[in-house]
Amino acid sequence: MGLTALALLFLATGCGPEYIVLNPAGPVGREELHLIELSTILVLIVIVPVMALLAYIVIRYRDRPGNTAKYTPEWSESKVLEVVWWGVPIVIVGVLGYYTGKSTFALVQPPEQDVKPITIQVTSLDWKWLFQYPDQKIATVNYCEIPTGVPVQFVLTSDAPMNSFWVPQLGGQEYTMPGMAMRLWLQADKPGSYFGTGANFTGEGFAHMHFQVVAKSNSDFNQWVQHVKSTSPALTMADYNKLKQPSTMGTASYSSFPKNLFDKVVWQNGGRYMPDMMMDQGLGASMNGMSGMDSNGSKNAGSNS
Repeated sequence: MGLTALALLFLATGCGPEYIVLNPAGPVGREELHLIELSTILVLIVIVPVMALLAYIVIRYRDRPGNTAKYTPEWSESKVLEVVWWGVPIVIVGVLGYYTGKSTFALVQPPEQDVKPITIQVTSLDWKWLFQYPDQKIATVNYCEIPTGVPVQFVLTSDAPMNSFWVPQLGGQEYTMPGMAMRLWLQADKPGSYFGTGANFTGEGFAHMHFQVVAKSNSDFNQWVQHVKSTSPALTMADYNKLKQPSTMGTASYSSFPKNLFDKVVWQNGGRYMPDMMMDQGLGASMNGMSGMDSNGSKNAGSNS
C-alpha cells in the first residue's frame, strides 16, 4: 500500500517512471540513488521511534479516569535520554557525511576508467541549450546524442542567466554560470532517450528549456555524427548571435561551429574559472591568447584586467 501511494504521488506530479531519479540508467544515477536510499533509512531511524513515542505518550499520559501514570513534577533530566537524543543524530550525520563525501569525490572522475570518454560543451541560453562536440566538430540545439557505456564529460557554461543542467535518470545536477566552465561526468548504460531540463528559473521561457539525451550504440552514434556533418548547415557567428537572443525553439543540428566558440563565450563573460580545469579540458592554449593568462594562471604583462 505504501509503495503504491508513493508511485501515485510521483505520477501525480507529472513525472512518469522514465523521468524520476528513482529509475537510474547509469552509474552516476545509481550512486546517487544509493545515497537517497541511505538517507531515507537513516531518517527513518529517527522518525519511526519518534512517531511511536508520540503515540505512546498520547495514550499513556492522556487525561482519563483511572490513569495510573506516575506524576513526577520534580523530574528535570535523564543522562540516558540525553545520550540517546544527542548520540543518535551525531552518528547519523557522521555516517551520512562519510558516504556523501566518498561518493562526491568518486564522481569527480569518469565512471569507468578503461573507456575513452567524450566531451560535450554545453551552453545554456535564453531559452534553449546549445551542445558542441569539440572532437566531432558538430553542434546541436535542445538535444544531444551519446554512445552507451562511454563516460561523457559535460563542460558547462552560460551565455544567459545562471541555470542548472539536469538529466535525472543519468544523475547529477550542475550549475551553468556566465564566465565559468563547470564539469559533470555522466554515462548511460543502455540505449534510450533521457529527459533533461533546466532546473533553475530563468524567466519567461524557462518552462521550454527541456532537452533529450539520446543514448545509442557506438556504431549508431558514429553514423549519426556523419549524418549531421553531411546534412546540416554550419553554425556561423551570425547564427549564434541570433540563437542566443531570448526565444524558444525546437531541435536543430549543425555540421560545424566557429572555432573556440565555447572558449569565447566563457571569457566574454569574465572567464573566472580555475586554470587547472582549463588545462584538463585542453582549453589552455586558446584561453592564453584571449585572456592574457599564462599556463599557470597568472596574468601576463600588459594584459587587460
